[in-house]
Amino acid sequence: MTVSVQLFAMLKERAGRDRIEVELAEGATISDLLDELSELVGAMPVRVAVNREYSVEDTALQAGDELALIPPVSGGSDITDRMHAFVSEAPLSLERISRAVVRDGAGAVVSFQGITREVERLEYEAYAEMATERIEAILSDCLREYRLEAIAAEHRVGAVPLGESSVIVAASSAHRSEAFEGAREAIDRIKAEVPIWKREIDGEESTWVQGTTPD
Repeated sequence: MTVSVQLFAMLKERAGRDRIEVELAEGATISDLLDELSELVGAMPVRVAVNREYSVEDTALQAGDELALIPPVSGGSDITDRMHAFVSEAPLSLERISRAVVRDGAGAVVSFQGITREVERLEYEAYAEMATERIEAILSDCLREYRLEAIAAEHRVGAVPLGESSVIVAASSAHRSEAFEGAREAIDRIKAEVPIWKREIDGEESTWVQGTTPD
């Protein structure tokens, strides 16, 4: 069978395209796919997403599966009553995102901004559909775990100039401790799990930021 695999960031750069076709035997697994792609991947630790879910190596593949090769991540949906997640190229607004989590029962609102520093700009690339779904899942976990009133996160993709925000998380709760803890876990997990990559651009120099392989 022939499977189509999406590539991102440094893997896309290596291959010179954002999608490759791979011939596999019927009943092949993710492990077989990775063997076929070993020359492209090299020593880089990667994960494979099958239909936008991280999957283990013995997962059997089917023709028509949506496959994506996820290198280490460096780390839109509608506003619901208590949760909001969005990935876009538009500049982010701390005031707007913080206001989105204000509720009658909230005595505390905590926000975090990730800001470009030291270099001319950062360029972010995302597996956008999966990135949004992963952020939504993370926010949902934090909402329940820390009994938050509301939580929101937005991540910018494309070019983010020096001094501008690339990601903002805001959380509200009755008391400050839960808001702090919920916002902290949300940003930590977004940076570790969501398929978003960044490249530092400084003059003529361009460097992909090393990250971690998602669990």
